[in-house]
Amino acid sequence: MPYRAPISDYRFLFDHVVDLQQVTDTPRFSEATPDVVEAILTEAGKMSEEVLAPLQRSGDLHPARLENGVVRTSPGFAEGYRAIADGGWVAIAADPDHGGMGLPMAVTTAVNEMMSAACLSLQLNPLMTQGQIEALEHHASDALKALYLPKLITGEWSGTMNLTEPQAGSDVGALRTKAEPNGDGSYSITGQKIYISWGDNDFTGNICHLVLARLPGAAEGTKGISLFLVPKYLPDDSGAPGQANDLRVVSLEHKMGLHGSPTAVMEYSGATGWLIGPEHGGMKCMFTMMNNARLGVGGQGIGVAEGAYQHALAYATERRQGKTLVEGAGGAIVDHADVRRMLATMKAEIFAARAIALSCGVAIDMARATGAADWAARAALLTPITKAFGTDTGIAVSDMGVQVHGGMGFIEETGAAQFSRDVRVTAIYEGTNGIQSMDLVARKMMDGGEAAFGLLDEIEEAAEAAKARLPDLAMPVWNAAETLRESVEWLVTQGDMNARFAGAVPFLRAFARVLGGYYHLRAAVADPESARARLARFYILRLLPEHQSLLVHARAGAEDLYALTPGDLAA
Repeated sequence: MPYRAPISDYRFLFDHVVDLQQVTDTPRFSEATPDVVEAILTEAGKMSEEVLAPLQRSGDLHPARLENGVVRTSPGFAEGYRAIADGGWVAIAADPDHGGMGLPMAVTTAVNEMMSAACLSLQLNPLMTQGQIEALEHHASDALKALYLPKLITGEWSGTMNLTEPQAGSDVGALRTKAEPNGDGSYSITGQKIYISWGDNDFTGNICHLVLARLPGAAEGTKGISLFLVPKYLPDDSGAPGQANDLRVVSLEHKMGLHGSPTAVMEYSGATGWLIGPEHGGMKCMFTMMNNARLGVGGQGIGVAEGAYQHALAYATERRQGKTLVEGAGGAIVDHADVRRMLATMKAEIFAARAIALSCGVAIDMARATGAADWAARAALLTPITKAFGTDTGIAVSDMGVQVHGGMGFIEETGAAQFSRDVRVTAIYEGTNGIQSMDLVARKMMDGGEAAFGLLDEIEEAAEAAKARLPDLAMPVWNAAETLRESVEWLVTQGDMNARFAGAVPFLRAFARVLGGYYHLRAAVADPESARARLARFYILRLLPEHQSLLVHARAGAEDLYALTPGDLAA
């Protein structure tokens, strides 16, 4: 089934749920008028539908491959990437001083989600470059900005991030890659990195790697890490790609999905690089890129969920099987109660996850436009929730999509399984969802829960205002927010960090459940007689109650968990 960009959903969310207007009312984003946003969504949707979506199966069936040290990309990917770059979609949020559009992150999030739904393997390339652009804007020297940003922004060059090493997975502080000063302001980078998304390609003039490495005498752990920009080709005096740097792709990983995206093992053998940010300040600089990428990866999960849902819905409305109990129905499986339940769940979850992601984008935009600490705290709070819930939604919805197809979902030719295989990694890369949850209950609660309480205040005020019109929906949302408030209060007074960690994943999911109820309620209030209001009723009455059992788990502590010994688990 052809992909259809859900432009009307973004428009509704911007207008009635996440309040994009507060962003566009600021001087920084005043040029992002409704007409401009509409044009951006329309053109990006058209490109996603007509150019990227036809590449989805091509990337799966004809993976990227390594030939004599050169990465050969999937058929059509070079043309698809050129459409992304020529449309300006790589640099939609980048600084106009270097050629970017300077549009809000909320709008960028919608565009990235559409591209992810159409062809996740290819969209991962510009997502990495977007993160690198932001890191360089914040931390690079003026000379490096002038040389690299214009070419990254136009898409002439692409970017990667190099964190992981064979002996250091999520424990970045265990890395061994070395950086030695060359005496001329550059550094010699030596080491090996793994899991490097789009570590090489055959359609951009240069690939610019951000590499974490350790300077001589640096402290152990993350405090001794610095960040370096290491290009595949060293720019010559004119800024054009010149001599090949001493780095190479050793191999490409054979993966369960995302076949069109080359995941490289990279070897640096004294490659020339330049310091980004201060010495030993690499983690702070890299987190600028990673936080951008975490919002983007959450959007990837939501995009794949949208694609899987559209695929399943088309099948369910055409496939006839068995007799339904719906009078006057046409006999398609969409009229079977359980299939209808799955489709309603898929659509309701996508709406909730999308609203959370766009709200995170709005918070980032407001923090940038106003400098207000409360907006920055809101953005920080929503980032791990967006990443984890967005990708969990992608996994769950694509899995349900296979189930809706029945036996045909297990047959590769239908395309249902590809969504499930491709999206699975999103819960792992850019910080596993377990790490996102630990971040939420630890670092994001260092303010004593102030940001969380502020958001809960907002939810309860909205629910109070909706009680007169929609009491059967407003009261469950208010009650859920109050229950979550009690758990946040428990969390911030819990001195045993392992007790927090033991319930971190269910706590994050419960938080997302309550946020989903809030955003669905806002949709119902905006249009009480619409399909969106009927979907809100489904979510609030059927899915929102899950927050209660999740919060019981979240507050259970770690004692019973560790009462199970490794021997018990092996028995």
